[in-house]
Amino acid sequence: MGARVFIDGEAGTTGLQIRARLQERSSIELLSLDDSQRKDAVHRARLLNAADLVILCLPDAAAREAVSLLENPETRVIDASTAHRTDPDWVFGFPELDARQAELVAKARFVSNPGCYSTGAIALIRPLIDAGLLQPDFPLTINGVSGYSGGGRGMIESYEDESSPNYTTRAFHTYGLGLHHKHVPEIVARGGLTQRPIFVPSVARYSQGMLVQVPLQLGALAAKPSVAAIHAAISAHYAGQRFVSVASLEEAARCATALDPRALNGTNDMRLYVFGDEELGQAVLVAQLDNLGKGASGAAVQNLNLMLGLTADEGLETRAAAE
Repeated sequence: MGARVFIDGEAGTTGLQIRARLQERSSIELLSLDDSQRKDAVHRARLLNAADLVILCLPDAAAREAVSLLENPETRVIDASTAHRTDPDWVFGFPELDARQAELVAKARFVSNPGCYSTGAIALIRPLIDAGLLQPDFPLTINGVSGYSGGGRGMIESYEDESSPNYTTRAFHTYGLGLHHKHVPEIVARGGLTQRPIFVPSVARYSQGMLVQVPLQLGALAAKPSVAAIHAAISAHYAGQRFVSVASLEEAARCATALDPRALNGTNDMRLYVFGDEELGQAVLVAQLDNLGKGASGAAVQNLNLMLGLTADEGLETRAAAE
């Protein structure tokens, strides 16, 4: 009998993706509620406390409620909502954050799954903070574009269901211009920043896939690093990692005119690029990932594997395998 796993909120976009990655695995026994029981606190509490590990795919308030229903001290939790991402009592579920993070995730009772945009942003920023090349109070700008699946069922319906009152034919839109996007606090807290960045996210008319971009005026940084030094620091940070890789400067130069946000769809991979010009003293850092993979359900399964002592890539597709 495998580890008992309950996905609370399995009918949502992330929950369905996680279930698809787990349902054929002999090392996992999935616990589930009937449709009529999913909003019943008594039935939910029963499975929450019967599971070895719970994955919460819920709105923030419902995620907090689920945690309050836990009575079994042995039940471990991965929360895919925003509710606990900056909570110091929860381990941040980005195992590649630094050299110790995977071990912290493996031992944790409570793990907060990162947001999709923040996964890319933190992956680019944190190595430079740790290496002393980017000061924590530097006024950063972060831009991102995602497929519409990142907005959940409602946004998917608005793009795919012509009978929906919210159906749209728009090709692209920028949002979050009130500057309070929910991923910013975790980018600050987990990226090592002390200055809140400006974050400008966008949605394009394709289902899934994401690019997160951090432009840098290198001469404005206290360390005044070269493009090569930026690339070396990021490469060293992720050396030997299974799911996060860094393109060579030569590869980045070859794809500088077109980088496809969908290239890693269906995988748990994230590819990092450093584009730059030494003479201009400018660089643009880019993270490429599947917003439903390493940006959501793939990350949750990776964390589950670590917490249950299973093979790190079990149930997870990589680009090499996809090719």
